[in-house]
Amino acid sequence: MKLNEQAQNLGARIVTIQIIAFVLLAILGVRLYYLQVVQGQYYSDRAENQRIRLIPIPAPRGAIFDRNGKLLVDSRPTYNVVLSNEPIKKIDVTDRVDDYAKGLGLESKFVVERLNLIKKQNDFETMVLKENANMQDISWVESHSLEYPELRVELQPQRFYPHGLVLAHVLGYVGEISPKQLETEEYKDKGMRPGDIIGKGGLEQYYDEFLRGKPGYRKVIVDSRGRVQSEIEVVQPQAGQDLVSTIDFDLQMAAETELANSATKRGTIIATDPNNGEVLVMASAPSFDPNIFVQGSKTPEGRKQIAAYWQEEERPLFNRAIQGRYPPGSTWKIPESVAALQQGVITVKDSNLTCGGGIQVGSKFTRCMGSHGSPPLSYAITHSCDGYYYRLALKMKIEGLIKMVETFEYDKRSGIDLPNEKVSQTPKSFKPYIEKRDGKWNDIETVFASIGQVTVNVTPISMLRAVSSISVGGKMYVPHFLKEFRPIGAIGEEGDRNFIPARSGFGFQHSEPKIIEMTPEQNEVVVKGMWAVVNGGGTGAGIRIADFDIAGKTGTAQVAALGKDTGKNKDHAWFVSFAPAFKPEIAVIALIENSGFGGSNAAPAVRGVYDAYLLKKNGGQTPVDPNLVAKR
Repeated sequence: MKLNEQAQNLGARIVTIQIIAFVLLAILGVRLYYLQVVQGQYYSDRAENQRIRLIPIPAPRGAIFDRNGKLLVDSRPTYNVVLSNEPIKKIDVTDRVDDYAKGLGLESKFVVERLNLIKKQNDFETMVLKENANMQDISWVESHSLEYPELRVELQPQRFYPHGLVLAHVLGYVGEISPKQLETEEYKDKGMRPGDIIGKGGLEQYYDEFLRGKPGYRKVIVDSRGRVQSEIEVVQPQAGQDLVSTIDFDLQMAAETELANSATKRGTIIATDPNNGEVLVMASAPSFDPNIFVQGSKTPEGRKQIAAYWQEEERPLFNRAIQGRYPPGSTWKIPESVAALQQGVITVKDSNLTCGGGIQVGSKFTRCMGSHGSPPLSYAITHSCDGYYYRLALKMKIEGLIKMVETFEYDKRSGIDLPNEKVSQTPKSFKPYIEKRDGKWNDIETVFASIGQVTVNVTPISMLRAVSSISVGGKMYVPHFLKEFRPIGAIGEEGDRNFIPARSGFGFQHSEPKIIEMTPEQNEVVVKGMWAVVNGGGTGAGIRIADFDIAGKTGTAQVAALGKDTGKNKDHAWFVSFAPAFKPEIAVIALIENSGFGGSNAAPAVRGVYDAYLLKKNGGQTPVDPNLVAKR
């Protein structure tokens, strides 16, 4: 009986074991089918990726030249310590922080930032941990290659600005794309990744798409620790396109020297060709060294200097030419004169208005700096008669001033090919605020606006654009720096998997100038008044040049109440001009902050640029002391 029961139990056990074995084999078979058939390609690729790596080869950015071929910006090779992501995926990276910081001379905080950033990337991505590695850094990495296989030294291009402070606001600088930028559609669509270098200001930012090249790569075999064993393939990068700018470096240096020698060493000088809008000079002081942002952003010293730039009271990162908004003073009278003629408020033959030594509006008397009788328009321009323009603006009314603002596009950006340009503030933009505050626009506001004060704050580039348009009969061009982008050849053969097509060269897409309607007679009376400012005993007589007629207008813009206009509250000095007066080749404007009279401070700075222009035009070279710029 017991034997039969045991036999029956044994049979049941065998069946149970068989069923369990079958189920396990079935599960194993299904799993093997899933791994080898369904997911076979995935694991094959993953295994291949663990054996084969693509190491990016960064593309050099295009160089930037002045109009005569002088190098302004270039890329030069430098050794960088690169951190690979895959070897550190499964370790506690906090163990590496102190070692990296001590071995490479980095701040621990910075190392943590880099490690946190790379841990968010794909397995085989890389990121620069330290730029400009010296022999000590390279030796440390090589001697610890077994301990830290994630580190390697690579030769990569680095942006270099050979002229330092000169043209910094125009050229800009480059830097790593920020996490915030990576979240925007603009950069997502371009396939940008953490660690990629992009333009961060100036032409570098505005034309980043063309200056930035297409990276190549090295296809290599690595061992289990991620060390390169052999090279399979190399796809060369395609460099960015070279940019030829409209800048004339010799004239630029003359402008930089004038700013360095100015009373406050704060201000801007701009020069353009009024016949096409090409910018020949744009200097803004104080300036900054863009190399600090490129070479020092990952070092304690560099970060300290960058922080100092942002915190400095005189704002060296601020491009005064396109971002500064200043009361224009009497330079405002030039577009105002044209507008009054356009609107029929005065005519060429009947333009006399009373000066009266000033004007009484309600209980307030606003003075003129002289007593000029009842002058015609050209005399009022030459001798900067405020009393004349008080009455002219009252005849134009606020509506006429707003129409002038719109005609000369002071209510818009000039369109210059630089990022972050500001729009001028004018009676048009101030009118809603004034009416809300006072219930209406008062005549006294019109009087103040007539001489470029209180409700008028313009950018120097917008003022130069407006006045230079008058020099060429009313053709107002878009100011620009781009002369041409040079073509770049293709990489590889068409049809190849890694083929990168050639990029064509192109120039600035000249839009047709806006036409400021005026008759030849109206144009002539304004230009003659400006000619006499310098050549006829006017407020700019001190910069007269024999056989080279400058037409100009001084401006002394009040920034504080009388009696308080000293030191940092001293008047801004302006001078806007073009030459030769009746067939212009160049237009120049200078603004020297808080320096006093325009004729004494801004006009001589403009004269320095004209001297350099004539010297060069006559076959000479501009003498420049580079130490003057370095001492700013």
